[in-house]
Amino acid sequence: MIQLDYQDRRPIYEQIVAGYKTLILSGALEAGEQMPSVRNLAMELSTNPNTVQKAYTELERQKYIYTVKGRGNYISEDNSLLKGEQLKELRGRLKSLLDETDELHIDRAELTKGLL
Repeated sequence: MIQLDYQDRRPIYEQIVAGYKTLILSGALEAGEQMPSVRNLAMELSTNPNTVQKAYTELERQKYIYTVKGRGNYISEDNSLLKGEQLKELRGRLKSLLDETDELHIDRAELTKGLL
């Protein structure tokens, strides 16, 4: 499911968070589906269980997952709200990029040339 890139500058837990956010928002993981246990995912990714726990804590803080004490972690039910928040974040990043393009006097058509 998730691939870690040891050449990536981001910490491992951030890569796990980003990987799961992508899987959840794309619909590859369904609402209510149980996440792998911390121990199992740590073994699968060959990483420390504390790293996985940190990623799960961050996913829960961002409301992508929830924890049922003694039963594990599950995908949150309302992903439409999360998609809206993700869209808002992407629009903000795109606006920053377009503002930078304008500051450098680069034509927007030139920026998107070959992309669309």
